[in-house]
Amino acid sequence: MASITQEFLAADPHPIDIVEHVAELHRWEFDRVADDQIAMAVEGQWRGYSITLAWSDSDETLRLICTFEMDPPEGTLNGLYEVLNRTNDICWSGAFTYWEAQRLMVYRYGLILSGGQVAGAEQVDVMIRAAVAACERFYPAFQMVTWGENSAQDAMRVAIAEAYGHA
Repeated sequence: MASITQEFLAADPHPIDIVEHVAELHRWEFDRVADDQIAMAVEGQWRGYSITLAWSDSDETLRLICTFEMDPPEGTLNGLYEVLNRTNDICWSGAFTYWEAQRLMVYRYGLILSGGQVAGAEQVDVMIRAAVAACERFYPAFQMVTWGENSAQDAMRVAIAEAYGHA
């Protein structure tokens, strides 16, 4: 794979152009939804993730939303919300939420680039990889609470130990 770092021809590259460059380098499937939005698919160890990045001129923020389907059995939402609260207490760069109507687990992060700052390709790459890493880290805890009928406290021990998915 080519280096993430690239000199952009434009003096002030659009943040979504930089995201597109990173997606091309990783050979991630992507769709430039609009001038200020891109959607991509990234495969993790546990599952595939849908990632959308959108640029907001009004508050100069590059927003990332990473989602994956989750259909918890009836009666497990209270446990899921408890493990989400515990997850967000230890997840400093971004936050999780569950969109019940869409049956999606969501990780959100916003990179503020006020005053004309420009995100570099390496920074965007780290942002996307950190989102996937957070989802991979906490996915087992979400599953343990909803499908394994474990307590949020027990499920978080798995995520905190970071023993997820490794032999």
